[in-house]
Amino acid sequence: MAVLKVIELMAESTESWEDATQIAVTKASKSLKGVKSVWVKDMSATVDAKGKVSGYRVQVKLSFEVKD
Repeated sequence: MAVLKVIELMAESTESWEDATQIAVTKASKSLKGVKSVWVKDMSATVDAKGKVSGYRVQVKLSFEVKD
């Protein structure tokens, strides 16, 4: 039976919420082995002085397998 650990991360992208999610997974995967899933808990955006969306932020929960 597998045991999973869950951590919470935040990431930002200038492209999209999907890209911000991928950035979180990619960075976490560099130091964590056995990443199993990601759950987008919250999304937000930043707005520039011209009233345009300039950044996409996600708060995610990432699960990975704990090895013996």
